[in-house]
Amino acid sequence: MAVRISLPGGTLKVKVYRELRDRERERRVPVLKVGSLYLIWWWNRRRPVNDQPLG
Repeated sequence: MAVRISLPGGTLKVKVYRELRDRERERRVPVLKVGSLYLIWWWNRRRPVNDQPLG
């Protein structure tokens, strides 16, 4: 079961690997692995799917 925490600017989700979406597995959104849990940040303002990461 995923846990969602609403924060200013977006939502922090805590999931296990089997719950990850394709975009999260491909790291197209910020993902941090801590032990067996994955912390995922989803912005309130969606970026285009084909948008390349900065850097």
